[in-house]
Amino acid sequence: MAAKKKKQGFEQQLAQLEQLVKELESGELELEEGVERYRSGVELLKSLNGSLSLAEQQVEELTATLQQELAQLEQGEGPGADD
Repeated sequence: MAAKKKKQGFEQQLAQLEQLVKELESGELELEEGVERYRSGVELLKSLNGSLSLAEQQVEELTATLQQELAQLEQGEGPGADD
């Protein structure tokens, strides 16, 4: 039974991408190694972009909910309005 690969956190993936960029920019890799590092970097970038998009969506949803709750409070419709 193969062990499941644990997904790295955003910061870990970003650090890994930065390391790949340094390796590629060094010019010391063989062609095959460079192509493999580039492929890995593209996969990391896709994952990071997905994580950022999800976080942005969550922030937008939370902001909309907060704005709605604040509007209700201003109109006296929120919890504790009877006080």
